[in-house]
This record gives sequence, structure tokens and C-alpha cells, in this order.
Amino acid sequence: MNEEKDMADARTILADYRASIDNIDAALIHMLAERFRCTKAVGVLKATHGLPPADPAREQQQIARLRQLAKDAHLDPDFAEKFLNFVVREVIRHHEQIAASNGGETKTSLPTA
Repeated sequence: MNEEKDMADARTILADYRASIDNIDAALIHMLAERFRCTKAVGVLKATHGLPPADPAREQQQIARLRQLAKDAHLDPDFAEKFLNFVVREVIRHHEQIAASNGGETKTSLPTA
């Protein structure tokens, strides 16, 4: 009987953890949507002014900053960098699409988001 109660307690705890994970996942999706809304505006601004879709210097600054944030948060900095690189590649792809639809001309660098 004690074993059954332990199993029931474990299932309750697991359900609570999963509910928290589901809430965090929802928040991440909403935060990414907001980030991409902002980076789309940056892409339009860049395209309007003929600026390049990518800014390697800004990207390196962001990587260094987020690696430090990851360390401070006890998150694997390599994972954080891989995640940021994935997001930045997608942002640049969007900026390139926006620039192409705006004539594709570029002038000088302006930071990516």
C-alpha cells in the first residue's frame, strides 16, 4: 500500500513539473514571437535605408553577452550560443527576404537585433 501511495505522489509531482514546463514553453513561444516582431521592424528599417541584413560585429557582441548571461544563470554557454546562432540565422534570412522585396540594395552596417 505504501508503494502505491509513493507512486501516486510521484505522478502528482510529475504532473506539477510538466504543467510548469508547459507554461515555460508557452512563455518562450510568446517571447520569440515578440522578438521576431521587433527584428522584422529592424529588417524593414535596414531595407528602407539600404543597410545590410547582417552585422557580424553585433552578432559577436551578442554571443559574448549571452554566453556570460548563460554562465551566470548556470546554463551551458555552448547551448546558449547554439540557440542564439539559430535565432540570428533566422533573423538574417528574414532580413534578406525583406531587403530582396525592397530592391536588395545595401549601404553600411547597422546592428542586427
